[in-house]
Amino acid sequence: MIIGRQPLVEALQSGRAIDKILVQKNANGEVLSQIRTLSKEYDIPMQMVPSEKLNYMTRANHQGVIALAALVEYHDLESVLEELEEKGDVPLFIMLDGITDVRNIGAIARSAFCCGAQAIIIPDKGVGALNEEAMKSSAGALEHIHIIRVNSLIKAVDTLHEKGIAVYTSEMKAAKKIYELPLKEPCCVIMGNEERGVQPYLAKAADEYFSIPMATTFDSFNVSVAAGIILYETMKQRLI
Repeated sequence: MIIGRQPLVEALQSGRAIDKILVQKNANGEVLSQIRTLSKEYDIPMQMVPSEKLNYMTRANHQGVIALAALVEYHDLESVLEELEEKGDVPLFIMLDGITDVRNIGAIARSAFCCGAQAIIIPDKGVGALNEEAMKSSAGALEHIHIIRVNSLIKAVDTLHEKGIAVYTSEMKAAKKIYELPLKEPCCVIMGNEERGVQPYLAKAADEYFSIPMATTFDSFNVSVAAGIILYETMKQRLI
């Protein structure tokens, strides 16, 4: 944790990766205004909380502000795309929409890194924290793959389209099967929440729906298992 206003300003100005900033409700002041400005500049989520929450987290004089330092470095989507273009690499991204189980996130990151994906795109809200448990589940893969945090997944999809990157999402009733997609081409696959799936507005922006064949009519694969199947099929196509 980063506790107090000035320590947080210094951490933000130094470029330290931060997951979230917790601010006491009704807190104000010049330094706090500076923190708000910096949080917007670096796309860091800020949450207003009661003083009791901050007091529970620390006995130190928090001055109405506590930040949670990130265990991973966050990257900018445009910068990662430019980097891949310079290297001549074919983009393969995974986008996480509403996945809150940190063990699933860690497992997806592990499969993504093993299968050659360069980045995972996450929203600044509504996704599980990349904490110690996620790191453990990923077997360290979260430290070796680009984690791109954005304030809007739909804007990220627009950027991918502008760069010629196809966006796919799974749908259990889709006629096209995963192995029928042109996965050798630049692409990003959206993985959704296990209960709700991909949000409708985001799914609508996808270029293609696909399904993963199953031998039975059982409900569906676990999201991390589904991601592993998709990533393996992509790697297989790209190795041929």
